[in-house]
Amino acid sequence: MKKTVITILMALVAVSSYAQSAYSALTLSENDYEGTARTAAMGNAFTALGGDLGAVTINPASTAVAKYSQFTITPGLSIVSSTATGASPYENGDLPYFERTIRSNRTKFSLPNIGISLNFDTGRKSGVKNISAAFVVNKTATYDQNVYAAGTNSTTSFMGQMAYEASVNGYSSTDLGSQDAFNIMPWKPVIGYNTGMIDPYDDIYVGATEKVYDDKTAFMAGTVDQAYGRNITGGKYEYLLNVGMNISDFVYLGVNLSMHSIDYSYSEYFKETAIDPNEFKISYVDGNGNEISELTKYFNKMKYNMSYDYIGTAYSAKFGVIVTPMQGLRLGAAIQTPTLTTIEESWTEGGETEFSGVGGGKYSSESPYGENSWSFRTPLKANLGLAYTFGSFGLISTDYELCNYGNTRYQSSRYTDRSVLEEINDEMRNSYGISHKVRAGMEIKPSPAFAIRAGYNLNISAEKAIWDGSDYVGINPTFSHKAALGLGFSSNKSFFADIACTRAFLPKEYFMPYGDYVFTYTKEGDIAVDPNYYAPEILIKSSLWNVILTLGFRF
Repeated sequence: MKKTVITILMALVAVSSYAQSAYSALTLSENDYEGTARTAAMGNAFTALGGDLGAVTINPASTAVAKYSQFTITPGLSIVSSTATGASPYENGDLPYFERTIRSNRTKFSLPNIGISLNFDTGRKSGVKNISAAFVVNKTATYDQNVYAAGTNSTTSFMGQMAYEASVNGYSSTDLGSQDAFNIMPWKPVIGYNTGMIDPYDDIYVGATEKVYDDKTAFMAGTVDQAYGRNITGGKYEYLLNVGMNISDFVYLGVNLSMHSIDYSYSEYFKETAIDPNEFKISYVDGNGNEISELTKYFNKMKYNMSYDYIGTAYSAKFGVIVTPMQGLRLGAAIQTPTLTTIEESWTEGGETEFSGVGGGKYSSESPYGENSWSFRTPLKANLGLAYTFGSFGLISTDYELCNYGNTRYQSSRYTDRSVLEEINDEMRNSYGISHKVRAGMEIKPSPAFAIRAGYNLNISAEKAIWDGSDYVGINPTFSHKAALGLGFSSNKSFFADIACTRAFLPKEYFMPYGDYVFTYTKEGDIAVDPNYYAPEILIKSSLWNVILTLGFRF
């Protein structure tokens, strides 16, 4: 069974406190450059090339390479595609849940780049020959996913797992039903109790989809349709002021002062609908154990939803250099200072149910909005580049970028004490290491006015597995790829236009909307998960297409 740690981490981020975590810091810190159509088409392998406003984010020396002023604007269209289906818990491939394979698509407009640079010629034949200044806005990450999964289940349910959690934690029904329950109790069981998703039965809780045996063991009473939906939107932009310097057409220097804006929105829901409500009879008894017929009701359907939003800002400086030691050969390097990021977050949860029968009806419950703010510091980021130009015919270029995310540190939080932040920092140190990004690109110019471009990215995530003496624990690194193609046109005057198409192949994701909870006793008296009652696990495959067009003027 593929119940990996990444599955558990994703579930915790999605349905837990929504607050600061190792996973949140990594998600909000990593870059996936977009820039102009030219840089995107060449895989953003521009550390050693420069000359393009999309490359200023990668290497600040880029503006110093160009001996002209320029303006660019780059609209784009993104298409995210996700396919979701159940992941079988059995070796023979049997699939007891989420058996349908469903594909979801979404198209969205964006503006990956807009900027202007001004070049000033000093008139010198050596030394500082040109000075450049620029203001550029480049998109450095896209958060976009649209997932829908569905199927039937007769062994476990979302509400059954909710009841199990409430039982093992010993939550009091008096506390769950109190007026200030959202202030003193976890929100999920409060919503479950208020809507009838869970009900007390002696000293345990039972889900609306369950029946209880004499030994207080609860199992599914019938078959339900289950549906899971997830929506992620947002992005990250860098707003930078740049100064560059050309020294003797040999060394090019540059510096950026940057503000980064972060917008990340996450929402998800889980639905269960009774295929035959008569299988889900919920009855109540009097003090003598006799059923009270006028209170009999039947479960029909439920929906549980949650959402959270991150709005953040970060500040950094970046220094870059490009050197041309011999004709055609170009070397580049850039380093970004540690970045302080401050996040304002808000979150909410809610649920609704519908029951038929004499005691039926519709019930709903909504939590208040939770709010928090926190800040964290990411470590240095560095990239190196190597490029070779073949006169006016074309060029090839490669980049390598690395960052040790294990050195990321939470520094403050409005409501979280220092000891908890240190625990998260320890988790960061143990779970994450160096991320590696390799970029490659090429450009061929069959004529001075036209260019054909191609690029490729390979990203190796910062997750790492740790040897505990007997096995590897933690998260194995994931690999993502991006391929790109593009065309360029440059007039013999000032106008130029470029177009690019990129496709990102994202890692597979195994996700559990709720955990295993039906247990049985082994012959030795230990408790183990009953192999016939695995909770659902969903396999998500996603890809992201981008089509971007750059319109520019040189002057």
